[in-house]
Formats: sequence, C-alpha cells, structure tokens
Amino acid sequence: MSQRAPIGVFDSGVGGLSVTREIRRLLPGEDILYYADSAYCPYGDKEPAIIRRRERAILDFLLSLGAKLIVVACNTASSTGLEELRQASPVPIVGMEPAVKPAVNATRNGKIGVLATGVTIAGDRFASLVNRYAENTCVITQPCPGLVERVEEGKINDLETRNFLMGFLQPILDQGADTIVLGCTHYPFLRPLIEELAGPEIAVIDTGLAVARQVSRVLTENNLASQENRPGKEQFYTSGDQTRVSHVIRSLWLTDNVSVEKIPLSP
Repeated sequence: MSQRAPIGVFDSGVGGLSVTREIRRLLPGEDILYYADSAYCPYGDKEPAIIRRRERAILDFLLSLGAKLIVVACNTASSTGLEELRQASPVPIVGMEPAVKPAVNATRNGKIGVLATGVTIAGDRFASLVNRYAENTCVITQPCPGLVERVEEGKINDLETRNFLMGFLQPILDQGADTIVLGCTHYPFLRPLIEELAGPEIAVIDTGLAVARQVSRVLTENNLASQENRPGKEQFYTSGDQTRVSHVIRSLWLTDNVSVEKIPLSP
C-alpha cells in the first residue's frame, strides 16, 4: 500500500467530520476521503444487521478508491460491527468508543454523564468500557433521540436545539455529574452550546483528538504515513441529498471549497 494513498473516513452522516477535522489538524499532509451515509442517517434507530451491511458497503467503496486506512467515525457503527469489519478489511481500521476512561480520570465527585445514541449505550462495547474503567464511578447514561438529526440539518445553535439539549442535560445535571462524555461524533459540533448550558463547572469530553492520534500511530506503525511535502486534500461523498449535505458540510468544515459527490451504495 502506497504512503500517498488516502485515509478513508465514514459516518452515518456529517458527524464524523468532528473526527476528520482533528485528523486534518494533526496530519495536514494526508489526503482524506469522507463518506456520509446520510440516506441512512441516523444509525441509532436502525437494526444492527442493517448497520453492519451499510458498514461493509462503505468499506468496499473506500477500498475501491485505494484507502490505506479506514476510520469508523461513528460510535454506533463501531459498537455494532467494528470487529466484523476488521476481519473483512485488508487495511487497518480505527474505531470509536465513548471517552469513559478519560471521564473517570477527570471527574472530581465520581459521577459522569454520557450523551449517546440508544444503540451505543445498549451495546456490548459500552458495557465493557464501563466494567473495565468505571467500576467505582456512577455512570449516568442519556440517549438523545433527534439530536443527530439537528446536526445533520446544520441546526447547531437555534432555540429548538437548545431546548432539545437542555432536556437531555437536565437529568445528568440533576444527578450531580461533573463530567459529560459526548458519545456520538455529531455532538462535538454542539459542544459550545453544551458547555454554555451545562455551566463552567462541568467538564465536557470527546474523543476526536484521541482518535486522530491513534490514526497517526497506526499509520506510522504500518509505514503508511504520507511523506508528501504538500497540504492534503479532501473529497466528500454522500448517499443522501447532495445539495443539502454539501451545504451542511461547507458550514461545518468552515470553507466553501468543498466537493461532494453523491454515491448511493447497495444494499
């Protein structure tokens, strides 16, 4: 595999851009392919079998474009089918998991809250995280139905989104958590609003930078890191409405210089 080959990243929609921006900051010379499976977003209300089929179709697509490493920039997809995907992939795969361990290390009072999709919270990977790292910590889980869709629409600071968020945050705050984990890659785009609503005494943690560092380590370990002395490029793809997704990606990527191609994938 060539060092000049791109990194492939995918998510149920645009949320994985929160991870991709950290990869871009840490690895400015790498080319990146991003696939937003917007026609099937959100994954959080889908059957696991459907999510696994989507993951495999996207993996095959990114591999067909020559990706040298795949980032599953979606907690729901990682909790549902990461191991199966690794078995099927000829290239390294980096997945996501909620930042339970860092939150346990950060909490001052032993109470943490986790905002995530219902599928992530109910998954075996999340249960394993809690069992391994949070045995003596109170973990308050809060599913957030509808929140992914707000980000997909680019509505990250309007009144309705604020009301949505407050409804999800209040039970965590009422139970005294002093640390909140953003357990979905869409949620970091809401981080300024979450920090405002939760207040300055509440620590907010996500895993974007940690995943970017893991991508860097895996590339180096496999002698796949780009040696090109030039800025990396991005190419975006979606299974959804090209015009709508392009508009949201431009607003979240903070540039109008974005190319988004519609590539529906079966099944």
